[in-house]
Amino acid sequence: MSAPTATAEAAPMSKRQTLEALSGLLLVLFVAMLSGTVVSTALPKIIGALNGSQTQYTWVVTATLLTATATTPIWGKLADLFNKKLLIQVAIVVFLAGSAAAGFAQNAGQLIGARAFQGIGVGGLQALVQVAIAAMIPPRERGRYNGYLGGVMALATVGGPLLGGLMVDTSWLGWRWCFFVGVPVAVIALILLQLTLHLPTARRDNVKIDYLGATLIAAGVSVLLIWISFVDGSFAWLSWQTVAMVGGAVLLLALATWVEARAAEPVVPLDIVRERTTALAILGSLAVGMAMFGGAVFLGQYFQIGRGYSPTEAGLLTIPMMAGVLLSSIVAGRLITASGRIKPYIVAGSIILVAGFALLGTIDHETSLVLVGAAMFIVGVGVGMTMQNLVLAVQNTVALKDIGAASSSVAFFRSLGGTIGVSVLGAVLARRVTDRIIHDLAAAGFPTSGGGGSSNLNITALPAPVEHIVRAAYGDATGHIFLISAAIAVVGIIAALLLKPVTLRSSLDLPDTGRSVAVAADAVDGAPAFDEVTVDPATRDPARR
Repeated sequence: MSAPTATAEAAPMSKRQTLEALSGLLLVLFVAMLSGTVVSTALPKIIGALNGSQTQYTWVVTATLLTATATTPIWGKLADLFNKKLLIQVAIVVFLAGSAAAGFAQNAGQLIGARAFQGIGVGGLQALVQVAIAAMIPPRERGRYNGYLGGVMALATVGGPLLGGLMVDTSWLGWRWCFFVGVPVAVIALILLQLTLHLPTARRDNVKIDYLGATLIAAGVSVLLIWISFVDGSFAWLSWQTVAMVGGAVLLLALATWVEARAAEPVVPLDIVRERTTALAILGSLAVGMAMFGGAVFLGQYFQIGRGYSPTEAGLLTIPMMAGVLLSSIVAGRLITASGRIKPYIVAGSIILVAGFALLGTIDHETSLVLVGAAMFIVGVGVGMTMQNLVLAVQNTVALKDIGAASSSVAFFRSLGGTIGVSVLGAVLARRVTDRIIHDLAAAGFPTSGGGGSSNLNITALPAPVEHIVRAAYGDATGHIFLISAAIAVVGIIAALLLKPVTLRSSLDLPDTGRSVAVAADAVDGAPAFDEVTVDPATRDPARR
């Protein structure tokens, strides 16, 4: 009885079935991305309305990334054990609850807590959508579908800021609708997935979930990121708090590694992580995540606070970056499908990403918008050529039964890099802005309190001369964090260069993944074995080797 189940799980879907199922998955991905982008341009006004600080501004973003990062490998492992569609639907429900709670938040603390809960659902969505797509489409052919993924990414990242800007600029809507707007979209996604996504589950007996390993990983990552957010602000780099938190994080992660090496069903399988392609893709994703999330999240703040544009205008000004993402993901995806080669595009994308961030590193509060737009377009091209393709490179090397753990491991480290990037760069920005404001206020003859990194972001309430000083401080400090992003992204180039050149396979599963029982059963019945089936990239028709 188990042989047909295994074969059904891996059987290629028709093009129509694939597109129908993909529509629901892409809507889910859109909802997850919208949750972050819709607040990007609105966040300065949101934090201003809630009388929050720069540290709280950073934590509204960091909280979601933190919980998404900590839970991503757990969701991925569950996808290897249980029904993938049901898990996606559960993640959507968690996301919906967090979105509603964020919309009703009365202060910055409540908003951060709601965003943290929302991040649990986001972690599931960002891992499970990749897993479901990998279970439907062979790696060689998946390149052409990266155009759809790039389109959704571009729509969410351009449409989100525009939508968020319009909401906070419209009196009868307001910033709370930045969180409520995802609710109807998520409900539609739930229904669409129920109707279109059909992924048979290979039932397994005696399933064991590594709760201890999951807890240790989540705790270790959380402690480390909390330390990153508060060091050099609330306490010094060399202090007992640093020793306690860094030492505790290292101990927790060391224990997690020990547990994962001995667990029957590890959350992060170390044998997969140690494989060359996976290890390098993880390193590249870590660097790309730190640079991309850490740098791009502050663009909305730069345009609004540093340049004085409205949230709607700030959203429009981010279009060049998403145009780069959309164009490069479509073009690179089709070229990868045609040639089966992926490394050249990851290497080129990594180099382009560094060049874009280096150019953004030259901006200040008076830089020409043409130059800023060109730099953002270059960054977008780099992101479109690297982010999805690093996951694809890993999926090409693992068996279908391990696709969830492998995909989520890459997503985990990319989110970890993004969370670290937002925390570190946010702390650097807050410190530089505070020092610059104190210096310029003193030079202008204004009294200063030297109040550390808690400068209030409600700058519209400030006198005009002080407002100008604050805007200039934010505009000038932003260029510095993009230079840091460029330096971090260099690691991605090194990882990409070390990747082994491979040709993407045209089958859903590896030919030697322990499916001999199913293959033998099919051979006895006179049916073609799955491992003898390939998919013609040009026609989508399955054919025997």
